[in-house]
Amino acid sequence: MSDIDTFEIFLTAAPGLEAALLAEVREAGFAAAKSVPGGVTVQGDWREVWRANLCLRGAARVLARIGEFRAFHLAQLDKRARKFPWGEVLRKDVPVKVEVTTNKKSKIYHAGAAAQRVEKALVESFGATLSKEAALTLKLRIDDNMCQFSVDTSGEGLHKRGHKSAVGKAPMRENLAALFLRDCGFDGREPVVDPMCGSGTFVIEAAEIALGLVPGRSRSFAFEQMASFDADAYAALKAELPPQEVDISALHFYGSDRNAGAVEMATSNAARAGVTAITQFSHHAVSDLMPPEGPAGLVIVNPPYGARIGNKKLLFALYGALGKTLMERFSGWRVGIVTSETGLAKATGLPLLPLGAPVAHGGLKIRLFKTAPLR
Repeated sequence: MSDIDTFEIFLTAAPGLEAALLAEVREAGFAAAKSVPGGVTVQGDWREVWRANLCLRGAARVLARIGEFRAFHLAQLDKRARKFPWGEVLRKDVPVKVEVTTNKKSKIYHAGAAAQRVEKALVESFGATLSKEAALTLKLRIDDNMCQFSVDTSGEGLHKRGHKSAVGKAPMRENLAALFLRDCGFDGREPVVDPMCGSGTFVIEAAEIALGLVPGRSRSFAFEQMASFDADAYAALKAELPPQEVDISALHFYGSDRNAGAVEMATSNAARAGVTAITQFSHHAVSDLMPPEGPAGLVIVNPPYGARIGNKKLLFALYGALGKTLMERFSGWRVGIVTSETGLAKATGLPLLPLGAPVAHGGLKIRLFKTAPLR
């Protein structure tokens, strides 16, 4: 990589949310952004890798494409892997694990054998330290005999913002919540209400967006353990991020839940995230939900689907009660409902807009059901 200033960076997203991530990436000023299955590719240098991890809300991981070559058999893979400039990216003292994916379009189709060859080449030609528990992952994708190497520069998934210790059952991941908020047209300047808030993900994410807080501010990343990392340059990058001047008197975000433990959990998570001043959580049922004072905004909710939580037959009444409450009391508000069950979404009786793409989430296909402002 030493002869080029920039390389391809792959920002992963849940399938179905590529368009929403692309919009965020372009808004953030990344170069040559392009939607591909499973994410977005951009061109950049290591500084852009750090910035993507630190600042992008919707990405699940940031993979740096560090090089590629053709190989038609294992011996050729071994030989070329030994000539690869690993020292520009990896450190000998930092453990790394190797993951390989391949397919029948390639002469090398046994992923396990390919991984063994790469691991052996890393140890014998570079002196790498291998560990199955390593935080740093080297990924090899073999497709049509092209061997493409990437490093997962994130480590833990980027939905782990670093300030939420308490989660409930089947939680909404933060990066999905951010993209669903974006898909609903949320830009940080309107109130948000989540009447089944659980651990508070939608409310806290909306508040962070409104305050201009970068999502990675409370955590570390795998790239900090790489040979390409420059601690001073990274500190300078963080210092350059402009603090946003926000009038918090005009902002408020509300969550409620019928489970008192969830309300307590969400309140604690909001405190750790530093958004207590503009968030409020309360304990009551959906049927007792009232709109807050002030302008209309967005109601967004991730109700139980019946797949993991709740009896599906009993959920029709819950969705019906939610729709009735919103239609009667939330005139002017837009609604977003995340569920895997179209029948449950329709049970709300809300005037749903045409559906977008299904989103892969934890083995399920979920969708965002949206409305225009209610009348």
